[in-house]
Amino acid sequence: MDLIKIKPDTERAKSLLQLSLLRIRRINGFDINTESALLAETYYEICKELITALLFIDGYKTLSHKDLVEYIKQNHSNHFSEHQINSLDTLRKKRNKIVYYGVFVDSDYIKRNKNVFEEIISQLRNLVEDNV
Repeated sequence: MDLIKIKPDTERAKSLLQLSLLRIRRINGFDINTESALLAETYYEICKELITALLFIDGYKTLSHKDLVEYIKQNHSNHFSEHQINSLDTLRKKRNKIVYYGVFVDSDYIKRNKNVFEEIISQLRNLVEDNV
């Protein structure tokens, strides 16, 4: 894992929390059948922002999305199941395919995983809010 040690920055963490809350409010505006790729991307962006906020709280930053998931696995595994961490990593990979290759996501993927994504987001949000 390639983390960069920085001074803890709760202000940046608060800002990322606010940004994630804006995205959370927009989730229900997507049509799961026609905009599943955008929905998957949004779920990932929310998770990314909240994990990045945790890093700032703990005094780290990274440029690697893979390291964000690894950070949760290594430092917050007591809050997340192995299934949740694997789901988050799969979401990361799907988001990369969407952004870099224009690959679309089947709406069934979102339907099957929506509850898991929302649980992860809720737990990340609670961790950030408890520490800023």
